[in-house]
Amino acid sequence: MKYQLTDFLPTTKKELEIRGWDEVDVVLFSGDAYVDHPSFGAAVIGRVIESEGWRVAIVPQPDWRGDHRDFTKMGRPRRFFAISAGCMDSMVNHYTANKRLRSNDAYTPDGKAGMRPDRATITYAKIIKQLYPDVPLVIGGIEASLRRFSHYDYWDDSYHRSILADTGADLLIYGMGEKPVRELVRRMSAGATIEDCHDMRQVGYLVEMQNAKCTIHNYLAEHGISDSVVELASHEECAKNKKTSAATFKTIEEESNKLNQTILVQRVGTNYVVVTPPYSPMTTEELDAVYELPFTRQPHPKYKGKTIPAFDMIRWSVNTHRGCWGGCAFCTISMHQGKFVVSRSLESILKEVRTLASDPEFKGYLSDLGGPSANMYMMRGKNQELCAKCKRPSCAYPSVCKNMNTDHAPLLEMYRAVDALPCIKKSFIGSGVRYDVVMHRTDSEEVNRTNAEYARELIKNHVSGRLKVAPEHTSDRVLSVMRKPSFSLFKQFKQTFDRINESEHLNQQIIPYFISSHPGCEPIDMAELAIETKRLNFQLEQVQDFTPTPMTLATEMYHTGLDPYTLKPIFVARTKDDKLAQRQFFFWYKPEESRTIKQFLQKIKRPDIADRLFAGDNSAGTRHIVSVDDTRNKPRHYEQERKAFFDKKRRKK
Repeated sequence: MKYQLTDFLPTTKKELEIRGWDEVDVVLFSGDAYVDHPSFGAAVIGRVIESEGWRVAIVPQPDWRGDHRDFTKMGRPRRFFAISAGCMDSMVNHYTANKRLRSNDAYTPDGKAGMRPDRATITYAKIIKQLYPDVPLVIGGIEASLRRFSHYDYWDDSYHRSILADTGADLLIYGMGEKPVRELVRRMSAGATIEDCHDMRQVGYLVEMQNAKCTIHNYLAEHGISDSVVELASHEECAKNKKTSAATFKTIEEESNKLNQTILVQRVGTNYVVVTPPYSPMTTEELDAVYELPFTRQPHPKYKGKTIPAFDMIRWSVNTHRGCWGGCAFCTISMHQGKFVVSRSLESILKEVRTLASDPEFKGYLSDLGGPSANMYMMRGKNQELCAKCKRPSCAYPSVCKNMNTDHAPLLEMYRAVDALPCIKKSFIGSGVRYDVVMHRTDSEEVNRTNAEYARELIKNHVSGRLKVAPEHTSDRVLSVMRKPSFSLFKQFKQTFDRINESEHLNQQIIPYFISSHPGCEPIDMAELAIETKRLNFQLEQVQDFTPTPMTLATEMYHTGLDPYTLKPIFVARTKDDKLAQRQFFFWYKPEESRTIKQFLQKIKRPDIADRLFAGDNSAGTRHIVSVDDTRNKPRHYEQERKAFFDKKRRKK
């Protein structure tokens, strides 16, 4: 389908003139290229604002160097400026776990690096505040969301105050922003100012305490905010005392995973950061309405002739739900999207599939039907009253909550309905599958049978040769720190996978992901991982090193060396040498690594592990070689090439 320039949100002054606009209500700056698709946050927020009758322009990847003309080309907005650093935290986007600069950016035309600054939200905000000090500024997106409180920053190894203090923003919208943005627009349309919206849900703001005798509690009461308030330890206290920082994080995480949350306040110097509770999770109808907005589902025409890798990756995929109740220690999803899953209706999903199929370039294959965890569609607590009382960060650890409905029947229905469409040749599941949810035994034999049926349906009809799952480690002790299930469950699932492959005469591979250097993981654990993966016939080409990102449990452990829930010390691999000592065990089969590993094991007086790891002829037989990079792109397999190599080697012998 061909689209006109006016089908997109305007990105230049010329596009405003084509529409006959001399000004706009909101100018939205984004660190990403503008892709008008519901998987790209800036496009979603722009379309939500537009749906309320406001004029909105988007400035993708503004030039923050030079004369800042990109920040002035749309003129002064009638309502406010808005900023999102993009779909990724800008520091994660720029740097690897070893703090090396990445050579590409998936959210930029042709993958070109360097089109956004480090800490993009702060950089953009300072420029806007300098140019337009009297225009309200609203910040949001994952970078702002996960930096709303004081936090540890891995990239400069320091403890940072709330991003509100560093940007001077008038309002921060955290989490998935459709509901608060819509409420903000409606209030301002009725004459409210930004300050009048401080009683809104799911926002943060900075209160300057002019009167030293006035407390933050009195201030909130005077402004009509009567919700219960929890005052966190101040930024200065957390920065000075790691035990205080860890205990404060525990409070934040528990409060952020409740259905009925309280206002959280944190003193920064003489000021206070105030963060209000989030809105209740979106309903299916509300989420469907977002996908009904008039997205073109295409990159802006200004990128003609260029590719945007992130768009190419999701172009033929359909997002079915949001949220994840897994609560993994290293994951930011529950602190941004939330642990309460919100699912689209089957009708909404089928409508989007038909829309994709109308594209002349569609070949009949869907690359993914999924979400943060592919198989949590339509899963929620059976008794919501129990959920309302709960503050568990994870509904899956230490075991799947008995109140959680883990019935895969709606997912089976959705897969089969999509596959029944005449426009679909094959639908694949590219998102990660939670095998612990698939394997979970409930009190209902009917649900257990359905879940076993789901496993067969998934493996038989929806695997593109490789099924991605994430055991993350083999050590149950480390997995406990990660809030992941025992590795024995992965082995059970692999047996199921192999059995179904054999019965269906399929030649497919299961692709496990592993993390090195996670808090709690010691070199000896990595040595055992190498032995276990060897036993299972896996060889890993690349791995994901743990990267501390703001507002995760694992990052707080990395920063403090403490478990926030017990305040007991925990081992952390901090230095580059510590990380390499762990990473090397993924490559035990490489001669240059095996020598180093043997020397290391001798040094720590564990030659018995070397004997177990290197016993026998490692070159015999065929192994699955799985490449997993630190952005978790699709793996590459070299089984045929390696088999040919060893066959040739044996013939020479």
